[in-house]
Amino acid sequence: MDFSDDQIDRYARHLVLPEIGEEGQARLLNARVLVIGAGGLGSPLLLYLAAAGIGTLGIVDDDAVDLSNLQRQVLHDTANIGMSKVESARRRLAEINPEVKVEAHGARLTPDNALDLVSRYDLVADGSDNFPTRYLANDACYLAGRTLVSAAIMRFDGQLSTYKAHEDGEKPCYRCLFGPQPGDPKESCADVGVLGALAGSLGALQANEVIKEVLGIGESLAGSLLLFDALATTFRKVQVPRDPACALCGPQATIRDLKTLDYRTGEALCAV
Repeated sequence: MDFSDDQIDRYARHLVLPEIGEEGQARLLNARVLVIGAGGLGSPLLLYLAAAGIGTLGIVDDDAVDLSNLQRQVLHDTANIGMSKVESARRRLAEINPEVKVEAHGARLTPDNALDLVSRYDLVADGSDNFPTRYLANDACYLAGRTLVSAAIMRFDGQLSTYKAHEDGEKPCYRCLFGPQPGDPKESCADVGVLGALAGSLGALQANEVIKEVLGIGESLAGSLLLFDALATTFRKVQVPRDPACALCGPQATIRDLKTLDYRTGEALCAV
C-alpha cells in the first residue's frame, strides 16, 4: 500500500524493523481485532493496539466508568466517570490515533451475540475477569475459527496464553487447560484486590501477542501458558497439551452450539 507522509512518520519505528516493514504495517492497518473488556487489561491493550495502527478495533463492554476503576484502567479519566466505557475508550483512542476505526459494542458478551461479534473480526483478545465470559469467548472463537489471545490478573499474579485449536490439532483451547466451567461463583478483583500496575504489565504483553499473531511473526504462545508473579518479578512459561477428552476441541466433542450451554453470563462483571 502507499503510505502517506504522516503514516511514514507515525509508524517509522515499525517500518525499519525487518520483521514488520511496509508489508507488516499494511497488514496491521488492514486488521480487525475485537477486544472484550475496556477495563484494566483492555486499557493498555487498546492503547497499544491503536498506537500500532490496528485498522479496526471492536470493543465489547456494557459497563460505565467508575471512580474505583481509575486505579488501574488507564484508558479512562476522572472527567469520564459515569460515561460508558466503550464511549470513553472511543474518545481516548481517537486522540491516540485518529486513523483507527473504533466499533463500540456497548453490551455484554452473551451466547446470543458472541458468534456474530467474533465472526466480524480477524482475531479476539479477551480481557475479562470472570469465567462465564472467558469460557464463552473461548467457545465462540473455536466455533468461528478465530484465534483468541486471553489474559487474566488477580492480586499480584497474571497469566497469558493464545488459543488456536481450530488451526492446529496439537494446540489446546482454554477448556483443555482449565476443564469445565466452574459451577460456583469465584472471587473477583473486587473481592481480593489487584495491583494496578499488574494490569499494565499483562495488558501490554497481551498487545504484543496480538500484534505477533496479526503479523505471523515470532513464536506463538499457543500451547504455552505464561505466568507472571509481580511480587517476585518472575515469569514462568509452562507447556500445556491438548486434552483429548475436551468437550469443545477433542475428537468426541459435544459442544456444537453456544446456546445449548448455561454460561451464567448474568453474573456481575468486574471489568478487569
